Amino acid sequence: MYISDILYKRDCMNISVADIRARLADVLNRVAYRGERVVLERRGKGVAAIVPLEDLERLEAMEEAADVRAAKRSRRERGGVSLRALKDELGL
Repeated sequence: MYISDILYKRDCMNISVADIRARLADVLNRVAYRGERVVLERRGKGVAAIVPLEDLERLEAMEEAADVRAAKRSRRERGGVSLRALKDELGL
């Protein structure tokens, strides 16, 4: 599953880092109330994004699910090693 499958396409606005200073309140309102995404650019190249909190929460949930899947896969590949044995092996 790709992030784009869950974080479906929405309106996206590009704005330079220099311009964001003067328009921050407007940009935040567009993100918070209209669900727009804003890409901050430096010299015409995207460097960061401002996204609705809902998008961030979805992304974090996806990352957490991927971490859980990876941990389960690793445990199966190791033959069901216990958490204690794994911690001992890693010196934790």
